[in-house]
Parts: sequence; C-alpha cells; structure tokens
Amino acid sequence: MSTAINDPASFRRVMGKFATGVTVVTWLRDGAPAGMTANAFMSVSLEPQLVLVSARNASRFCASVGTGHTFGINFLGEHQEDLSAHFGGKASEGLGAMAMHGSGTPYLPESLAHLIVRVAAIHPAGDHRLYVAEVMALEENAEASPLLFYGGRYGRLAGQQACRA
Repeated sequence: MSTAINDPASFRRVMGKFATGVTVVTWLRDGAPAGMTANAFMSVSLEPQLVLVSARNASRFCASVGTGHTFGINFLGEHQEDLSAHFGGKASEGLGAMAMHGSGTPYLPESLAHLIVRVAAIHPAGDHRLYVAEVMALEENAEASPLLFYGGRYGRLAGQQACRA
C-alpha cells in the first residue's frame, strides 16, 4: 500500500517497522546530570571510533551540548524499560541515579554498556541535529539481553543464544 510521503503519521509508522536498541544519553545541564531516551543512535567509524546521535532541535540536549562537549551513551537492557520511560518524559521518583566518569560526564552504571564521547561535529538535519562524537571511554557492565523498540512498543530479543557467534 502506498502512502503520501509528506504525511508525518505515515512516516512515523513506517519508521517504527525498523527495530532499534534503546539508549539513554546523559550530559551535564547547568552543572547537574541530565538524560534523555534515544533510539536514534549508530556507530559510524572504527578508526577513529565515532558514533552518531540524533536529537530534536528543541531538546534540552541541543540547548546544552555543543562541539567539544562530552556526553554519555548508555545501552539499556530488557530489565530497564522503566529507565527508558523515566528519561523519555515519564519521570519516576528514585530512578535514574547516575555516576560520574573521570571526565566529569554522567552515566548510568547499571546499563548493559556505556560510552563516554566528545562531540566532534554537529550537523543540522531538518527538525533534528546529528551529533558525531568520538569515543573516549567505553565499558561493558552486564551480560543480558538488550531492550528493543519496535512499532511504538518495547520488545525483547528472541533466541539470544542463537544470535551469538
């Protein structure tokens, strides 16, 4: 079935057919730790080690983070759906405790893995900005299944053992 490409609801629905992992991006906002849920994340390069995060122009992240700044990217496990909701705008008391990396960058110590990155470039992209960042540090914290997002809902990875090489 074909739909007009300029229909935002159709575009969002079709993009929802692409399963993604869930991350929480963490940074300092006015000297205090802040975070936002993001699934628009990807690795870009091995040499140098670069990643990309897409954020809405109107976000607190874009208002706080510029070229040369550091931020954290935390990969959530299937047991951390509550953290995704918390940092996605449905705040819950007692959630979202952060640790501080030696660089002064906040991160979620209970995530599956986290990266500490420094912004190398910011590119405008419609109503978003693309943050290309160089990896400064990384850590794997747990051996667990990732939290997935598909079709507007959270999901779980089926047959994790079959996916291992």
